Amino acid sequence: MTVRGRFLAPDGTPLSGAVVFRAPAQLTFPAADVILGGPVSAVLDAQGSIEVTLPATDSPAMDPTGWAYIVTEQLSGIPVGRSYNIVLPKALPEVDLADIAPTDPAKPNYVGVPGPRGDVGPTGAPGSRIYSGTAAPTAGLGVDGDVYVRYETTTFLNVTSTTVSTWQRTAGVWAQLGGDIRGAAWYLNNTTTPSTSTRPGDLLLRTDTGDIWQRTGSGWGTAVGNLRGPKGDRGDAGPTGPGGVVQSVNGKATAAVTLSAADVGAVPATGPAVVTLPAGSSELPFTVKAEDKATNLLEIRASGSIRVQTGNVYLDRNLRIGDATADTGGGSGVIVVKDAATVPTAAAAGAAILYSEGGVAKIRQSDGQVVAVGAGGGGAVASVNGKTGVVSLVAADVGALDQTAADARYAQTSAAVLLAGTQTISGSKTFSSIPSSSAAPTTANHLTRKSYVDALGGGEWLPSDHGLLTWAFDPALGASTALYPGSGPIRITAVILRVPVTVNRIVWFATGYAGGLTTGSWAALYDSAGTRVAATGDMSTATYEPAEVHTAGGATISSPLTAPYAAPAGVYYVASRWQYNVGTGDGPMLLASESGAGAPPNTFGQTPVKRFGVYTTGAAAAPATINVGAMENGANRFWCGLA
Repeated sequence: MTVRGRFLAPDGTPLSGAVVFRAPAQLTFPAADVILGGPVSAVLDAQGSIEVTLPATDSPAMDPTGWAYIVTEQLSGIPVGRSYNIVLPKALPEVDLADIAPTDPAKPNYVGVPGPRGDVGPTGAPGSRIYSGTAAPTAGLGVDGDVYVRYETTTFLNVTSTTVSTWQRTAGVWAQLGGDIRGAAWYLNNTTTPSTSTRPGDLLLRTDTGDIWQRTGSGWGTAVGNLRGPKGDRGDAGPTGPGGVVQSVNGKATAAVTLSAADVGAVPATGPAVVTLPAGSSELPFTVKAEDKATNLLEIRASGSIRVQTGNVYLDRNLRIGDATADTGGGSGVIVVKDAATVPTAAAAGAAILYSEGGVAKIRQSDGQVVAVGAGGGGAVASVNGKTGVVSLVAADVGALDQTAADARYAQTSAAVLLAGTQTISGSKTFSSIPSSSAAPTTANHLTRKSYVDALGGGEWLPSDHGLLTWAFDPALGASTALYPGSGPIRITAVILRVPVTVNRIVWFATGYAGGLTTGSWAALYDSAGTRVAATGDMSTATYEPAEVHTAGGATISSPLTAPYAAPAGVYYVASRWQYNVGTGDGPMLLASESGAGAPPNTFGQTPVKRFGVYTTGAAAAPATINVGAMENGANRFWCGLA
């Protein structure tokens, strides 16, 4: 039990003296084998206070029981001190004399016995709460007065550190109280160490140099010290130890070890030398190196190939290729080449390939030509034009003129044109009369006759006459009353390109258009298989919307492609979708051919190309492909072109 008390004069001056606590003459604790006796005197300190620890009056296993302390106050300046009894039950481990000492003369003694438990009081107002987490507190957490403790744990170089910061919510805002709290950490490393995961005050020991670094606000800075001292003196040599016992030899641990040539990686002195490579051997299991220990002189590869990297190969007898038992014909110092198991079919750059086929020596040259050695049956050539040895002939040796003599005799200023055969003539040529041809062209690079070109155009207007690349038909033949394309369906018009061109725009003709296209309006170009090859952007935007038309007789309108398209010659489908307010007639009135029939003819001749069509189910953007076979035979045949 802890008993406290403080004694002051009326003016607040601390009193001096002592407070004496007396128990019965002796207190016995049999279980602890302890006997307590005598008074306990608690002397007042400079503040007039006492604090003393005493046994509880109801301690278990104590003899006697049912007693009380006699308290006597011996205070300076007070002639007659009080004396009273107190009981210190163990249920009240801390007691202040101001709470239990009697002040009423009619109550000379006080016994501290716990009274009955009182009623439960009303619920108090919520107190402040303490939250914790690893991140900064969120704005919606807690109320004013609450406290938040943040724990940030990081691990760097196997050192785990925790940084603690305290936050308090005031006026609806969390604010940090003071700075971060974290003890300095020691790190060990043997290389350059970044400071991004450390904090000022941390220490680093470089184990490779012994340098010590301390982290500042700007980083590690320079070393602040070194753990290594100067090199000490060499110690005396120790006595020679006894010889060790051999435990094993080359992996063998029997009492009597017997090694073979293979155990030490050697070739046996007698019998055939067989070297078996273990699994996983290197590419070069056997190598003979030069004195510099860097150059390989001889290599035996794991594949069985042998390479002599420097020097020459000398054979005193025969060389057999293709078969170790090939017949030498009784010769010595000869080369025997067996028929090739696989005859070479490709030339080797910068090399000639020698092989045998059907017993005939052949050479495949680097130009791919195969030469049979001794072919022709005439035997070896003895001389050429009377020359022997290494023969080199000049023009005079064969009765010909060299270039200089030929130029002098047959002067000409340019190469002659052959009367027959294929010939390529370079450079620019000017003809005094225009070359003529009696044949019609069959490929794109053929020259042709003017009459052939004129016959193609005849007296008809062509797209190029109007600055276009192609069109669906001559627009002058269209119906004078234009038609709305309808809002939503995809309209199809087929066009044909005779030659490769670059397409930049899709063109229509409108007799009237006041603007008003909405999102989902687009146009695109598809090849004959139905694959999209080019497209405009959203024609409801300023960049891609066709121009308004308010002139009598109408005008040509167009929309640019998102990128120029290099189109090969062929058939293409122009698809367009127009989204607009049908009730107010915001869409364009487009030029079309005669479309009076409900299902006008759209496929002609022997080709299956549908010149005009429609997909009644639209799409918000140009699809990647269209099903050409599923194209419907639309009633309206709209004109369009490419530019």
